[in-house]
Amino acid sequence: MSAVSPMTDAKPIQTLPDAQTVTEVTHWTDRLFSFRVTRPRSLRFRSGEFVMIGLLGDNGKPLLRAYSIASPSWDEELEFYSIKVPDGPLTSKLQHIRPGDQIILRPKPVGTLVLDALLPGKRLWMLATGTGIAPFASLVRDPETYERYEQVIVMHTCRETAELEYGRKLIESLPDDPLIGEFVKGKLLYYPTTTRETSGHMGRITDNLSSGKVFADLGLPAMSAETDRAMVCGSMALNIDLKAVLEGFGLREGANSEPREYVVEKSFVGDGI
Repeated sequence: MSAVSPMTDAKPIQTLPDAQTVTEVTHWTDRLFSFRVTRPRSLRFRSGEFVMIGLLGDNGKPLLRAYSIASPSWDEELEFYSIKVPDGPLTSKLQHIRPGDQIILRPKPVGTLVLDALLPGKRLWMLATGTGIAPFASLVRDPETYERYEQVIVMHTCRETAELEYGRKLIESLPDDPLIGEFVKGKLLYYPTTTRETSGHMGRITDNLSSGKVFADLGLPAMSAETDRAMVCGSMALNIDLKAVLEGFGLREGANSEPREYVVEKSFVGDGI
């Protein structure tokens, strides 16, 4: 992992429409990076929502993709977590941003991974693969999450342990966080797994849920529609597989207009960006 500190001598660059300035960039692996940008004063969003961000393409037109906001709604800046795709139209360029550069941000947040899209419950499961942890990085830093739920469980699966580092470092820091620490203690459980590299916990989220292994490891009862709520963010294949698993436990898919027991983010940015 390498971090790039804010520059004090950044050179002036072309002003972009709806521009925000990059304040920090961290490269976690050769495939993953996070960055922070200034936040428009007028931007209001619910933790878990996404916005359109991007850069100017080679043809001079904006090249935009949906990115979940990884920072909580109270943060003075906006944080994003991204994959690097060498031939991706956007990330092949976005991965090279540095503090002082500008990105385009369309300040119209939307999304289904919000607390209001779920019925009241006892436990909230956040189920993510890869950079799908981004909206949950926002929600686990929101005090309202802990006011609504007695327990919050983050299941995050990647191929290798290095790819879990962004989420691990964030979650392990929360109990000592001066703003959110008092809400987190005793409520937040973290269950990272890998699918290729050997680690403490292995296997796909679907397998660990279906087999009951995660419940046994964490000392929790199996999911039920009466007590458990879930949010899903990952690839389209994961979404389809997890919907079947969750519905097997009796949970029903909800939306902003019709809250139920689980929700799925359908605008997740995949490997082709």
